[in-house]
Amino acid sequence: MNAIVTVQDAVTAFADFIEPTAAELDVIELESPVVLAEVDLLDAQIKTLDRPVNEVDARRIRRARNRVLGARRDLANRTAGASAPGGAA
Repeated sequence: MNAIVTVQDAVTAFADFIEPTAAELDVIELESPVVLAEVDLLDAQIKTLDRPVNEVDARRIRRARNRVLGARRDLANRTAGASAPGGAA
């Protein structure tokens, strides 16, 4: 029993550092439209795994791809003016 408590103390000693910072949460919020669009694309592709792709499925996948590209474009345009951390060029 002592070994378990000792390991628990070692693991939870850094619990304060496990939580995301405000900056990390802002980046997650900024990237969430891209993630959601990619999930929609993946859902559309999964629906076609067990059957031949018909015209409606192809249209659904094409629209999902366009949403992913649009979300990536918007993200790139929003972050283009921001400087990289650490002064990287």
